[in-house]
Amino acid sequence: MTVIDPRVQEALDGERDPATLPPELREDYARLTGAAALLGAAPATSVADRVMAQIREIRREAPAPRPPNWLLRPVTFRLRPVWTLAVAAAVAAVVFLPLRESATPGAEEGVAQFVGHFPGARSVEVVGSFNDWQRGALALRDEDNDGIWHGAVVLPAGQHEYMFVVDGERWVADPLAGRYVDDGFGAGQQNALLIVRP
Repeated sequence: MTVIDPRVQEALDGERDPATLPPELREDYARLTGAAALLGAAPATSVADRVMAQIREIRREAPAPRPPNWLLRPVTFRLRPVWTLAVAAAVAAVVFLPLRESATPGAEEGVAQFVGHFPGARSVEVVGSFNDWQRGALALRDEDNDGIWHGAVVLPAGQHEYMFVVDGERWVADPLAGRYVDDGFGAGQQNALLIVRP
């Protein structure tokens, strides 16, 4: 960084007459006052404002983006008879299987009612021997948000072990079941036991 001679600084501050400066300092004084004049004549907009104005101009002139070619191609579906049957079966399964929970049980089936008190829970589901302990098959509902979760399903007659899964993490044996069996993992844990009568 160049240090300004104190006499030039005094002349710039108006404390000294520039004519009293030695010739080599008068050149410095003239360069500094010229630079100050150029800076004073600079436009009021900042560099950032000028750059943003140019970007807006470029965006205005740019053509609108085109969708990719694959979006513009026509789509043709060809279903073979086997695939048509498979699609129809999948649609029927999605539409009609949820009705199984409220369907009338057959001669060797019964309706199992599940009720659990889990205040503050976000979700409760039932897993058991009747659904191979797979989650997502039987979700309970708490329509009035009172912490009482309930649901019903048609099951084959006989004994079924089950547990509640609360918030997807906590496995809880039904405290109201009345009957329990060892879960078989040797930690002293128990599964609730449900007997479904035809």
